[in-house]
Amino acid sequence: MSEEILVNVTPRETRVAVVENGATQDIHIERSASRGSVGNIYMGKVVRVLPGMQAAFVDTGTGRNGFIHAADVAGNGGRAQSAAPGSAIRDHLTEGQKVVVQVVKDPLGSKGARLRTELSVSARYLVFMPGQDHVGVSQRIEDTSERRRLQDLLAQAVAAEDMATAGGFILRTAAEGVGGDEIRAELRFLKRLWAAVMRRAQAASDPALLYEDLPLHLRAVRDLARPGIERIRIDSLESFTALHDFCAEYVPEVASLLECYRGERPLFELHGVEDEIQRALARTVPLKSGGHIVIDQTEAMTTIDVNTGSYVGRRSLEDTIFKTNLEAAVALARQLRLRNLGGIIIIDFIDMQDPEHRRQLQRTLEKAMQRDPVRNQIAGISELGLVAMTRKRTRESLERVLCEPCPACEGRGVQKTAETVCFEIFREITRDARAYDNDRLLVLASQAVVDRLLDEESATVADLEAFIGKTISYRAEPGYSQEHFDIVLL
Repeated sequence: MSEEILVNVTPRETRVAVVENGATQDIHIERSASRGSVGNIYMGKVVRVLPGMQAAFVDTGTGRNGFIHAADVAGNGGRAQSAAPGSAIRDHLTEGQKVVVQVVKDPLGSKGARLRTELSVSARYLVFMPGQDHVGVSQRIEDTSERRRLQDLLAQAVAAEDMATAGGFILRTAAEGVGGDEIRAELRFLKRLWAAVMRRAQAASDPALLYEDLPLHLRAVRDLARPGIERIRIDSLESFTALHDFCAEYVPEVASLLECYRGERPLFELHGVEDEIQRALARTVPLKSGGHIVIDQTEAMTTIDVNTGSYVGRRSLEDTIFKTNLEAAVALARQLRLRNLGGIIIIDFIDMQDPEHRRQLQRTLEKAMQRDPVRNQIAGISELGLVAMTRKRTRESLERVLCEPCPACEGRGVQKTAETVCFEIFREITRDARAYDNDRLLVLASQAVVDRLLDEESATVADLEAFIGKTISYRAEPGYSQEHFDIVLL
């Protein structure tokens, strides 16, 4: 399988795409004015404790309070263990208290950032968790002997660097195949990094940033450059130089994969990523067979509906439905990654009668989701023919990053008809005529509404004028949406 990472850098925006066999699988976007905060560590101040929710709000100095639940607060004695179930939030946090917290979820919609006091810092091969004693290995490293080898190397390195009581560690997927020297080098780096964070924490008297994760183009190399990546193309010479220096110091085995793209055609356009982004913002995703899936993202959940569309099949209805569902399962797994959709996801596959077809569909979806680096869980097909699944949500979806609610419909996706607005105008005119003593009324509305008032509703307008004893005139306002109108007393 051919895999490459594309990095597009402009002064105020960085975009990273992971491309497999010519198809875009992942898109990450970071803007300088609104960088993601996941992984950042802050000196915070508890501003409000909510016993009824077993949670608290923490001021991190970012202008928007974060949210921390009792289960994400370290236990007594400085040990980074989650608070016991049912333990009161007031046993751990009080208003005005200073607390060091880490962001685990960026602000989503109206919700503030999700915080925890169990801290961690990441490097290329290791995640260091101060105060813990857990040592783990990424589940993506499946070879048992390799997992054991890495654990032995880490134990030797921890003993050599005198970090046995410093905290716990997780060996990341990128650690597969590395030697003891690389592990020891990262341990020394993480030791120095954590010492610097603690110095800043001791010096901070007000809410402040103590540690900030790497910018996107550097994180892409650290987190996404896994075995199998053939090249990393960057279209900015300055960023290429920074990446090259970063790789030379921390990930030398990746340095040879870096390539500075200097072509005239934009990098994302050359690889079809721009078109893929536009398609990922559409509600309907066409399937090659002629069917399609419809994706609707809401605050509570994401729903996906599968339809045969123009696909009529060749053998039988059941066979047509089965093939459409299989194709949709693979397509939607890719769309979830591409759009970065998380939380609860409900999939409405086309109903199938054959139990074996249902089992094959379940296996196909599970296999497709195995390629997703984000943790997910799939439930079986319910009696209603629905599949419920969850996908971890740590940052905003592609749609929420690139789009905003429509000002005309305020995000509802529909707007009132011109006829409905006309009836609202009639009711408003009736109220104003009774409340005010004037001779004329001027209606300001969109062109579609004015056209209807002058045409289909002209008889109703004449009757209304006779009823209120006042003259009604109209003026179309180009800047008005279909639902917007004003009535001026003349």
